[in-house]
Parts: sequence; C-alpha cells; structure tokens
Amino acid sequence: MQRIHLLLAVQSVVAILVSINRLGTWTLGYVLPNEFLRWVDFNNMLILPLISLVAFYLLKKRIEYESPARDGNAHLTVNLIFIVGVYLLGASYGDHEVTNYLHHRFCLQDANSDLCRIVIFNDDEFSHWVFFIGFVMVNAALLFLQVVFPYRGTLTGGDVALLIFNALFLGSGILANLGFEEIGLDLYIVALLAVLSAWLLWKRGRQPLFIYYTAAYWLGLIASFIAQALR
Repeated sequence: MQRIHLLLAVQSVVAILVSINRLGTWTLGYVLPNEFLRWVDFNNMLILPLISLVAFYLLKKRIEYESPARDGNAHLTVNLIFIVGVYLLGASYGDHEVTNYLHHRFCLQDANSDLCRIVIFNDDEFSHWVFFIGFVMVNAALLFLQVVFPYRGTLTGGDVALLIFNALFLGSGILANLGFEEIGLDLYIVALLAVLSAWLLWKRGRQPLFIYYTAAYWLGLIASFIAQALR
C-alpha cells in the first residue's frame, strides 16, 4: 500500500500543478522566441500528462501480481483498453493545446474565417471528444484491473484515510473544472466514472482504487454542483 499511496500522491501533485499552470499568469510567456507555444500549452501537452501517465502505468504494475489471471482474457482486455486510452489521451493533448493557443491568439476576433472555424472546432469540440474517450478508458481500465487483481492485504483505517486524502486533490481538480465554468460533456464523463467506481465499491468491497475514485469523483461532483448553485 505504501507504493500505491505514493503513486496516488503523484496524481494529487499533478492535479495541483494543472490548476496552477492553467490559472497562473506566469505560464503565459512564450517557450521560444519564435512563439510556437506558451508555457501553459507546453506544460499541458508534454510535462504534466507525461508525469501523470507514468504514475498511472506504475500504479497498474503495482496492482498486478503473479496469478492465473495474468494470462486470462480479462487481463488482456484491460491492457488493450489502457493502451488505447493512453494513445487517445496523447492525441487529444496534442490537438487541443496547439489549437487552443492558436484560437486565443488569432481567432477570438476572427471566428468565422475558414481557418479559424477549423482551429476552434479542434480546440472546443474534437479534442475534447477524444480526450474524454481516452480519459474514461484509462481510468476504467485501472478500476477493472483492481477487479482482476483484488488487493490481497488488509486495508487499515490509516490506509483508507490516506486514500481519501489523496482523493481530495483529484476532487479539487474536478471542482476547478466543473464548478466555475459552463458545464458540458465533462459533467457526464465524471458522473459516469463516479457511478462506476461506487458500483464496484458496493459489489466488490473495499479495494484501494474503488475507495479512491469513489471519494474523488463524488466529492468533486457535489462540490461542483454547490459552486454552480452559488454562481
């Protein structure tokens, strides 16, 4: 459990850094003199997702253990879902960050030109669709991996407390994205994963990832609804 707590803590730090990167003004400068990207775009496309995905992969390897299930179809299916999800996340970041930069720099006052219509569509719609599919696949794969490889130890009260503490940071990231802006498809994606994680927790009992995701998604959703009601 120590390694699992550590890897979830990495995700917590990433959630904090994503918010700082997105909301701070210090990341609005250009990476190079040719102004190909701002630091906010560069960090969102390469640095922060890479850290997160490496931690996800190490978490995946930590959950797996020697078992006949390793050679089963369920494990193979989960691995394929995880790999495809990682690819889609990478494709979405590459599409979104570049077009988001171009959108805000060149298309805020020229939204109807052919070029800007394409840029805006990639920024606001297509990249989001690809991201949400990849996001669901990666996180659902980890949840179902916990089904295939249930934790064999005993969760202590301290373990549960640490899981919920780490979940608070992911929940805060959900609040930052859903609580203060117009809610779109992202609400349904978070709700889907919240229901899935809670259902698995109910059906399969106290497993580390079920506790972590249930706490994170439900706390994030409830806090977002409250923030929206107070706007």
